[in-house]
Amino acid sequence: MVQTQAAWNATYDALAAPRLRDTSALRRCLLLLSVRLWWHPYWETAPSVSAARSELRHFARAHGAVRAV
Repeated sequence: MVQTQAAWNATYDALAAPRLRDTSALRRCLLLLSVRLWWHPYWETAPSVSAARSELRHFARAHGAVRAV
């Protein structure tokens, strides 16, 4: 799930780049990753879904920053 969130972050960042013309493929990829994250079975067992989602986002950002170094 961390890899999926990291891929979502990277895709979102790519979409935010001002130089892009055709963003259709990136938007489709972002939608697919969003669905995978949102409907992952883990969320059925998480005690606090909103807190767990937030923690996942923060962990994936930190993990991605470590991989970039």
